[in-house]
Amino acid sequence: MMGLLNLGSLVLGLIAWILPVINIMRYKHENRNWVTLSILSISACAISLYFQLFYNFHLIKIADWSALMDTMGAVTLVASVLLIVTIILNSFTLIIYRD
Repeated sequence: MMGLLNLGSLVLGLIAWILPVINIMRYKHENRNWVTLSILSISACAISLYFQLFYNFHLIKIADWSALMDTMGAVTLVASVLLIVTIILNSFTLIIYRD
């Protein structure tokens, strides 16, 4: 059951990147809901990061220290990349839609 947190985190991370790309691709067309998609993107990123925190808490709770020590570096790197790319994509969306 807890392994699904990693899958959910991956799916939500992809959604967090796909929504601003959709916004950017629809720039030339009339796109009234760009703010909604940006908010959904940031929310998906936040929930994805929360899933990772909750999974790490689960590893601590069951005292699986070797799994925690083996994966913590990669999780930190991937979470940082997810957050930075999501912020950059949504900032770019804000810049192009600002009149």
